[in-house]
Amino acid sequence: MRTIGIDERRARVARRHHLAAEARSDDVVEIVRDLVALHSTDPASVILSVLARSAGAADAAAVERELYDVRSLVRMLGMRRTMWVVPVELAAVVHGACTRAIEVRERGRLVKYLAEAGVVDADVGPAWLAEVEEATLEALRAAGEATAAELAKDVAGLRERLHLAVGTKWEAVQGSSTRVLFVLAASGRIVRGRPRGSWISSQYRWAPASSWLPGGMDRGLTLLPTGVAQVELVWKWLAAFGPGTVVDLAWWTGLTVGEVRRAVADLPTVEVDVGGAKPGLVLADDVDVVAAPAPSVALLPALDPTVMGWKERSWYLGDHGPALFDRSGNAGPTVWWDGRVVGGWAQRKTGEIVVRLLEDVGAEVAAAAAAEAARLESAIGPVRVTPRFRTPLERELSA
Repeated sequence: MRTIGIDERRARVARRHHLAAEARSDDVVEIVRDLVALHSTDPASVILSVLARSAGAADAAAVERELYDVRSLVRMLGMRRTMWVVPVELAAVVHGACTRAIEVRERGRLVKYLAEAGVVDADVGPAWLAEVEEATLEALRAAGEATAAELAKDVAGLRERLHLAVGTKWEAVQGSSTRVLFVLAASGRIVRGRPRGSWISSQYRWAPASSWLPGGMDRGLTLLPTGVAQVELVWKWLAAFGPGTVVDLAWWTGLTVGEVRRAVADLPTVEVDVGGAKPGLVLADDVDVVAAPAPSVALLPALDPTVMGWKERSWYLGDHGPALFDRSGNAGPTVWWDGRVVGGWAQRKTGEIVVRLLEDVGAEVAAAAAAEAARLESAIGPVRVTPRFRTPLERELSA
């Protein structure tokens, strides 16, 4: 069995995830494609993930241009029921592998909420929801793009109020527009467009999917069978993140272990020794030794796809998890050196980027981290970024 040890795994990450200086790129779509997708639960992460890997020319405007003007990228719900930015050619794969099942669950949940709120009886809930969805789509086609609040002015069904988790500490009142638009997006009929405000905003305008993909996501995506899509998604992950275990794959995709095993069985893979109790997997044509690049520093943002790429993280995270992750497993900003995590960073209210190394990696690395912080500070400019999920070190540094 081929052995891929820690050093080579780190070399693969440094090269393939554009962390090494020699692997940096200003091609925004290439960066996203090589990482499969960028986390977008926190919209700032999308921009910051690209800035960290830029050779110097890619900036926030370049990312927004690909998202909203060229439309080579699309923001959508996907793996683990979270938001991602993916290349448009991968949208059908993510939808078929993950999002379609999410839509079924969320549609049933919304019908239940409507009945509990007294909006409509449970037996006619699906028909009522279908009518509201069609009315929303009609309003959106007429407007081109619109926010939820703007659509609610035209569609009465979007103004209903839902009472969630009644009798529990999570009890809340939520507008039906949030849930209806969520289901419409999960069905592939609408997409999130340009947000109101800057690139840290999560108040999106909505657009018909047909304005993003030829023929529309609602037509094209339903043609890809779930099993085929899952095979393609697993293949993409192995090409970008391999080696990894079945557990890593199940965690990242949000699929069951059984679904992952079935997908792997349809792919040309080989097992490799990664030093753990269970073997890792790589694609059969990816067994050649990957040479280590020259060591480089990278400042990755909260929820960056590299730090969130595997379930088992000790080979690149070491013992730094408690300082750099919150209690729910969300990663904060991290400092990388030579393909591994060595510290964290934060932005203060003044705009200053502050770095703290969590291990002694030498004065040369400390100087390189300071230089990278200065580069990022300049690239961010007047924008102030506070991660949606705060971690212990980020809170301390930003104070």
